[in-house]
Amino acid sequence: MSCAVSGGPDSLALLVLACEAGCDVTAIHVDHGLRDGSACEAEVVARAAKQFGAQFEARAVEVGVGPNVEARARAARYRVLPPDVLTGHTADDQAETVLLNLMRGAGLDGLRGIPADRRPLLGLRRSETRALCTALGLDPVVDPTNDDRSLRRNRVRHELLSLLDELAARDVALVVARQSELLADDAALLDALSEAIDPTDVKALRAAPVPLARRALRRWLRCGSDDERHPPDAATIERALAVARGDATSTDLGGGRRLVRSRGRLTITP
Repeated sequence: MSCAVSGGPDSLALLVLACEAGCDVTAIHVDHGLRDGSACEAEVVARAAKQFGAQFEARAVEVGVGPNVEARARAARYRVLPPDVLTGHTADDQAETVLLNLMRGAGLDGLRGIPADRRPLLGLRRSETRALCTALGLDPVVDPTNDDRSLRRNRVRHELLSLLDELAARDVALVVARQSELLADDAALLDALSEAIDPTDVKALRAAPVPLARRALRRWLRCGSDDERHPPDAATIERALAVARGDATSTDLGGGRRLVRSRGRLTITP
């Protein structure tokens, strides 16, 4: 079992709990090279791995200069991690992700947040992982970028969630995380129902309930795109539905692709 371990309290807690559960654990530390002294953080992970009986591997990536450094660092990290790696995301991370997706205008798929698979700590709070590290005498790595208010996630973490807690007079992170679980179940059901629809068949799309037709199209159109991680936006899906209805004969899909209707079928052309 591989665990991505940055050296922070969440990932150290993941390492400890996986070892205590009797798993054969390999702790993998990825150095992005974005901060002075970041290579030394691997030593924190190596010591913890040795203490709890895990194997240790260190890997390095180059992120480079450019916009959206968080997303590029994440992509670089996952390129060198095994596809089945476990990560230490918590309920707090889930709440932040859902709120960020909501602000971006994400639909149901975005509001279900971080998928639960390979993230065994989604039911824990960040305060609990810190408490575990303290109880075990572990000294986690402190990432100064977590306090950088120029990053939107940090403002959600330090400002928006605190304000929501005050307004609601309750712990909103738990509420949001629970809602994401419920929405994930709903989205999974809609996904299953939409699989029976042939997205290239105009007649089938027109006969299907609109939410299912949208899902069938979204699943089809994201395949083969430049970035299959992100589905087509709502405007693109609505244009595709208009083509299926006969309101238009074709539409631009972006990324050098075009959707064309002919003889009752939809095709994607350059």
